[in-house]
Amino acid sequence: MIVSPTIIAAESRYAERIFGVLTVAFAADPAARWLFPEAEQFLRHFPAFARALGGAALTHGTAFTTRDYAAVTLWLAPDVGPDEEALDNLIEENVAPEKKADMAAVIEQMVRYHPTEPHWYLPFIGVEPGRQNNGLGAALLQAQLATCDAAGLPAYLESSNPKNQALYERHGFEAIAQIKVGECPPIVPMFRRPRRE
Repeated sequence: MIVSPTIIAAESRYAERIFGVLTVAFAADPAARWLFPEAEQFLRHFPAFARALGGAALTHGTAFTTRDYAAVTLWLAPDVGPDEEALDNLIEENVAPEKKADMAAVIEQMVRYHPTEPHWYLPFIGVEPGRQNNGLGAALLQAQLATCDAAGLPAYLESSNPKNQALYERHGFEAIAQIKVGECPPIVPMFRRPRRE
């Protein structure tokens, strides 16, 4: 019998650990590796990318983890967004020139499908590779989705790895589109309406 892990709010003093977990969790992510294909480039730039897109979760107390920090989620509340300036600078300075137009088109599509109504946004969920397939990701999702349901708010994410889509679907997310630009692997925006008891 698998015991459901205790989920706690992540402490910002463990930021390096949190972004380290996300980096190893996304090491085989198709879209992330299209963006940063070389190992050294990925290890150097992905943590800053994750911080720009979801780091506000740490400042606002909406990053969650297991007690041992083997699995983490970064959720952005309805009134919180990514650090767009940091994201733009990172792409401008560190993404290969031949990919910049495609990346801009991907972001444009992501903005197009992003809900305009108040919602919780999940830019990142990651589990250390050696701990995957043990229910940690599901436990992290369930914890925050219960909060979404209690508040009557929808949740939204973009799935960049087809292997994870079934997990999201089991928790009520539905694909609303597929973003496919140039050589960038498909990204699937997914929306979940709040569940009522």
